[in-house]
Amino acid sequence: MSEGPANQPAPTPCGLLVIDKPLGPTSMDVCRRIRWRLVQGGAPKRVKVGHGGTLDPLATGVLVVMVGKATKLCERVMAGTKVYLTEIDLSCFSSTDDQEGEKTAVEVAAAPTREAVEAVCARFVGASVMQTPPAYSAMKIDGERAYDMARRGEEVKLAARRVRIDRVEVTAYAWPVLTVEVECGKGTYIRSLARDIGVALGTGGCLKSLRRTRVGRWGIDGAQRLDGLPEKMGQGDLLDLPTED
Repeated sequence: MSEGPANQPAPTPCGLLVIDKPLGPTSMDVCRRIRWRLVQGGAPKRVKVGHGGTLDPLATGVLVVMVGKATKLCERVMAGTKVYLTEIDLSCFSSTDDQEGEKTAVEVAAAPTREAVEAVCARFVGASVMQTPPAYSAMKIDGERAYDMARRGEEVKLAARRVRIDRVEVTAYAWPVLTVEVECGKGTYIRSLARDIGVALGTGGCLKSLRRTRVGRWGIDGAQRLDGLPEKMGQGDLLDLPTED
């Protein structure tokens, strides 16, 4: 006797989700929570779930999550232009270039003017901006993650590399907090940009907050809250795969 349709295994879902990642979880934490919901909805336990462009635990905003065969689109998603809104604390540096690390206060005789800040920010716009990744990053040195070496107290030396930064726009400035909107390409570290702006100004430079508002065609207005997703998810909860541009 053949099995009826009710006994057939559910097809593996395939598609995208645009998540507004909250503070706290890692990007992979988000993927694990979505996989759990998909399995509750009948997907195979080994359903593939990945993301395009990592956000640190302290960062929020657009995270494109790919399910099933859509995970093959990872490189296309990561290659898309990204937009960030970030606050930079100009009063200190940090061992991690953000709020997690040990801070070192910087004495400044006089706070730079907005005009001076805008002039410095403009210097970081270009197709071949040289940028050194943070010591606490996922970059590999001889096969080992830089952040693992840094946490052991080992000296981390990462080579500068070229990144593309299309725009660094000052949206607010009240010493010591500078708020900028950054439009950039793949591989740009906003923590490094915060540090480098401070160095160029002769102040501190430490990332205070970071929110990604766009990845390629996907913007924050179309993103879903993680805590708003249904407990059981299926194909109908996913976006269709994008067509070629």
